[in-house]
Amino acid sequence: MLTQPLADAIREAEKIITSAPHCRGDQDLVEGYDYLAGSIRASIQMAGAYERDFPYFVRSTGPYTKMGLDNPDTLYFHAWLREDAEYLVTGVRGTTADLSFQILDGDYSPVEVPGSLAAFDDREIDIGPDGAYRITVGPAKNAAMLVVREVFSDWAAERPGKLRIQRADKIGAAPPPLTLDRMTKRYGVAGKILLSRLRTFLAFAERFYLGLPVNTLTTPRPTPGGLSTQYSSVGHYDLDDEQAMVVTVPASDAPYQGIQLGSTWYVSLDYINHQTSLTAAQATIDPDRMIRYVISERNPGVANWLERTGHRRGYVQLRWQRLSRALGAADGPKVDIVAVDDLPKQLPYYEAIGAPAYRERIAARQAATADRMLG
Repeated sequence: MLTQPLADAIREAEKIITSAPHCRGDQDLVEGYDYLAGSIRASIQMAGAYERDFPYFVRSTGPYTKMGLDNPDTLYFHAWLREDAEYLVTGVRGTTADLSFQILDGDYSPVEVPGSLAAFDDREIDIGPDGAYRITVGPAKNAAMLVVREVFSDWAAERPGKLRIQRADKIGAAPPPLTLDRMTKRYGVAGKILLSRLRTFLAFAERFYLGLPVNTLTTPRPTPGGLSTQYSSVGHYDLDDEQAMVVTVPASDAPYQGIQLGSTWYVSLDYINHQTSLTAAQATIDPDRMIRYVISERNPGVANWLERTGHRRGYVQLRWQRLSRALGAADGPKVDIVAVDDLPKQLPYYEAIGAPAYRERIAARQAATADRMLG
């Protein structure tokens, strides 16, 4: 049966989900099956886009196809490359905080991050008065994938751009018709992508996060994977319902600064209907130019509340992008674990926000996400 390789991979993927070490209860299991469904959908889509002669940009991850602690503030795209071919990338620069390009020599695997052959942002390309640009990629030895990240700081005000890729010597030509052999290979590739996707990013969580002391965050460091202007601070939390993690970090001059929570499946929490992430533009900055985020299950009544949404355990990541200098310990976060009821005394600029105002914040997230995803 032509679809058998994918069917076999789905059965194996279910075993990966149900046997995951962190899967300890019904919530973990239900979220694992949801993660599996999104991964199946993404793998089929990515297998269809596994096209090097007539490539196109595909969304690498999104609200319903999550992976790799996906950043709620980023639109991720990728296209496959041949190392001996030249490609023309054209687009129109939007108004987002950052637009970056990266050429990888492979895909992510459970044991390694792919090498970065080149990484740059739009400051290094010529952009016309109308926002239009052209980039030539390749030929480049070992080039396998072009990744593009478009990063939002102000979800409501910023707009995405346009993006297109063509193999230079195939412009105006058409791909050959589909064959049974190609479709057979596509289902096989989808199965391989699915299993690699699940194994890779569960291994990433073990490798980069779980060895750290719980309820701490690292000093900012260059993000693994070759993003030339991104630093990150990472950690994992374990909090009961009466506790809050207060993360205090300076408001930087970087065009993009953000924080997010993730589940033990190493994917973002629901960032559409809950405030599980904040950019510096969305956050309240205190008079001392510090941002104080409060991670808790109970509503602490502050604007910078990051909702745990029932997740006692999870991941925390802070990112800075489009940096013009290296970051150090003084730029990074400080963590305090306090009782939720003590927050009015613990936060130096405590200011309560009522339920109607918080509901307006969520409504704005929902509208901005919908606009961005359709942009």
